[in-house]
Amino acid sequence: MTLKQLVVFLALCVPFFLLTVWAVVDIAQRDFKSVGMKVFWWIVASIPFVGFIPYLIIGIRQGKKIK
Repeated sequence: MTLKQLVVFLALCVPFFLLTVWAVVDIAQRDFKSVGMKVFWWIVASIPFVGFIPYLIIGIRQGKKIK
């Protein structure tokens, strides 16, 4: 793998990784209707590269921020 390929690979992967980590942390900080819903969104958000998208569209509205 050349340096250019490595840079392109990291430029594509790092944002998705950071968004996935953000989604998982956000789920931990929210209160959902049940523990099962929280686990469901953790599993969905943990799907590599695409899991954070459904959470951002649907799941974030279902949980309430814990104060």
